[in-house]
Amino acid sequence: MGRWLARRRLLVLLVTLAALVVAVPFGSDVESRLSEGGITVPASESALADELLNTRFEGGSPHLVFIAAADKDINAVPVSSEGTALTKQLADEPGVVQAASYWTLGKAPTLRSKDGTTGLIMVRLAGDEDQVRKTAARIVPEVVGDRGPLKVTATGVTAVRMEIEKRSEEDLTKAELLSGPLVLIILLLVFGSVVAASTPLAVGILAVIGSFVILRLLDMVVQVSVFSVNITTALGLGLAIDYSLFIVTRYREELARGRTVHEAIAQSVRTAGRTVLFSALTVAVSLSAMLVFPMYHLRSFAYSGIAVVILAALGSVIILPALLAVLGHRIDALNVRRLFRRNAKAAAAHTDREGFWHKLAMAVMRRPLPFALTVTAILVALGLPFLRAEFGDSDDRVLPASSPAHQGAQVLREEFDNREGSPLNVVLPDLSAQAQSTELAGYAEQLSTVPGITRVDALTGSYSEGRQVAPPGPASARFKADRGTWLSVVSDTEPYSERGMDLVDTIRAQPAPGTALVGGQAALLVDSKTTLADKLPWALGIIAVSTMVLLFLFTGSLLIPLKAIVLNLLSLTATFGAMVYIFQDGHLRWLVGDFTVTGMLDIDTPILMFCVAFGLSMDYEVFLLSRIKEEYHRTGDNISAVAWGLERTGRLVTAAAALVATVLLAFATSGLTPLKLLGVGLALAVIVDATLVRGILVPAFMRLAGRANWWAPRPLARLHQKIGLDD
Repeated sequence: MGRWLARRRLLVLLVTLAALVVAVPFGSDVESRLSEGGITVPASESALADELLNTRFEGGSPHLVFIAAADKDINAVPVSSEGTALTKQLADEPGVVQAASYWTLGKAPTLRSKDGTTGLIMVRLAGDEDQVRKTAARIVPEVVGDRGPLKVTATGVTAVRMEIEKRSEEDLTKAELLSGPLVLIILLLVFGSVVAASTPLAVGILAVIGSFVILRLLDMVVQVSVFSVNITTALGLGLAIDYSLFIVTRYREELARGRTVHEAIAQSVRTAGRTVLFSALTVAVSLSAMLVFPMYHLRSFAYSGIAVVILAALGSVIILPALLAVLGHRIDALNVRRLFRRNAKAAAAHTDREGFWHKLAMAVMRRPLPFALTVTAILVALGLPFLRAEFGDSDDRVLPASSPAHQGAQVLREEFDNREGSPLNVVLPDLSAQAQSTELAGYAEQLSTVPGITRVDALTGSYSEGRQVAPPGPASARFKADRGTWLSVVSDTEPYSERGMDLVDTIRAQPAPGTALVGGQAALLVDSKTTLADKLPWALGIIAVSTMVLLFLFTGSLLIPLKAIVLNLLSLTATFGAMVYIFQDGHLRWLVGDFTVTGMLDIDTPILMFCVAFGLSMDYEVFLLSRIKEEYHRTGDNISAVAWGLERTGRLVTAAAALVATVLLAFATSGLTPLKLLGVGLALAVIVDATLVRGILVPAFMRLAGRANWWAPRPLARLHQKIGLDD
């Protein structure tokens, strides 16, 4: 394959250029076409409740909450007139199902601030998540700002998600601009040549552009979350550079041995290229574990991650060899530090010089047990904070403190007694007309006595602490359809809190006059946690089984795959402990950038981080094992194979980890807490894995295991001889 690509180098590059000309305009607007939602669990009780509210009752929790502040009492005539007019204007907007405010609901006290100078306008929009977002994007700019005696700001679920999407796009661009020059500097330090350093960067850019095209094509078939673009860029650039780094390094080694250009390319593709493809397969399988979760928000990360990993690998083993064939010996052109070049050639010539990594491996293998126990104890200690992790969903507090949506939501928390903008909705889809007249009032009164509930609004009126507090009026008609009805349950509880989730369970446990479906933000979180907990064992099983099978096919060993899983899990302990210590508890904000501490972690992020970090760990494991196995087959000496395998790959794995960590750490500059968490957490996982695990734990373990590293039962050994991935 390498020889074929070298002979047809111009054809390969011309086809690549033609594909790039088509791909750039086609994939450039991918973010504007992807969906924003996907965090709800399809077919869950909360999702069904919200769907019924939207389609049958045209009601439910407000998507937008406009905060209208005045300099004086909001009951003053000019203020009241403007508030009423604004509410009517919103109600008449296309796509608005309902608009109600303090001024149009009989001056409801719960919609007025404690100081009496601010009123709320609640707006419910029609359609699915994308339609709601488009309507909100149109009407919010028209409403916010000075409106006569009122100053209007927007918050609510949709306003928050719009700002998150906008900030995500801006922060991604900032991260790319920041990490790009740093990545180039690291590549120059590794290669010492401008030309050699540019080739991995070119493959990385091609992989990212290609993945954007695939995301747009996928969006024509399935729903794809816009937030998958973030992980696509980081993974695409990082992995493509990693894979290209190994192939270019091997190519330079082969040239230094005296091979011709075509022979060097053939040997590089046969060895490093084969390892790259196998490594990409292990990363893709790890990411595929997210496909077991029904939320397309998580599934989208699997789509984008698998696509960009495959493209990065194919670009490295197809396009890069053709490019190397054109460059030939000019791969070392524009040398910036001749010392690096001499060192690279010395290493490539396989001199007997024992470098840093060889010396480290030998030092570890002389005392493997103390080294292994010490590093293991450190990692376990760093991971202990994760035992007290608490999980919630992203709300306005993931935005910077300067965000208008976050500031508006903070006003609701501080100036209003109830959570009017985030009620729980109890849908009774099959309640007959007779039951509505005889049993609904009792059920509403019963719910109003539950601790934490301040009011229950129903067709029969409003209830608080077991008594009716307001007679049913014209607005109550919105609670009724041709069949069934629904109740709006207002509480004084933060939706994404343990108390808010407990309230959902309490309401669901109450006896109801028929089927009762509980929806709302807190109910969505409860159903998400339940689903993730149910599906997580399947995801972990997919990763474990596939890793065992693939590494067995690669090494023929039964012990090495098991060792890889254990060490990879151990390397992640520090990452998950840091998540809690930094982002849940609020420590080290001076180091990672300021953010709002909520005492909880975003529920999706640990799963995404685990799948990505495990895949990256396996990436480095495969590269290290490939050289150890090569040395072991050549010498039959386990200790020598480990030491020289680490020597051949230690510098490269460290450089690759530094490159990936640089790209990911750029996310720490984001104002969005989930992006900051993702970048810092994954960068820490990569650094720990490439240093403590690969540099110490792997040599220690393989020294303790000895020749058992390469053992397999006779039937499995025969199976590996038939279907294994040896040369």
